[in-house]
Amino acid sequence: MNNVPMTVSGEAALRAELERLKKVDRPRITQAIAEAREHGDLKENAEYHAAREQQSFTEGRIMEIEGKLSVAQVIDVTALPKTGKVIFGTTIDLINIETDATVTYRIVGDDEADVKNNLISISSPIARALIGKEEGDVVVVRAPGGDVEYEIDQVHHL
Repeated sequence: MNNVPMTVSGEAALRAELERLKKVDRPRITQAIAEAREHGDLKENAEYHAAREQQSFTEGRIMEIEGKLSVAQVIDVTALPKTGKVIFGTTIDLINIETDATVTYRIVGDDEADVKNNLISISSPIARALIGKEEGDVVVVRAPGGDVEYEIDQVHHL
């Protein structure tokens, strides 16, 4: 399986979620199942079925996170030389050439992407257009609404 790029903060967030699932949620769900079993007939016991469904979801999420962490390639952009080039993990200030509006994005792994917080996936069209470019370059992003031209104002290695 291929390595999956991930930022240091993305890995920390996944590890924290895994810790919570294993040490808080799993024991709570196990306790809820035990209490529901004490109520008798399991066929018509809604509490039991809800707890089992929650257990199934939690165990699935634990397996998913462990799988992602096992193939994660954690990239600490602060440890890399500052070249001014757009790479995974950098934060980029862009100027829309047509509207003169500015926007800031950080390129992160697929699991960390959150457009509302300006975190874009490495596999997104805008990130693919930006990778390898430098400050001052103009890039054309192919968007569903048409092509958009951006000038790279600044590249931050935060």
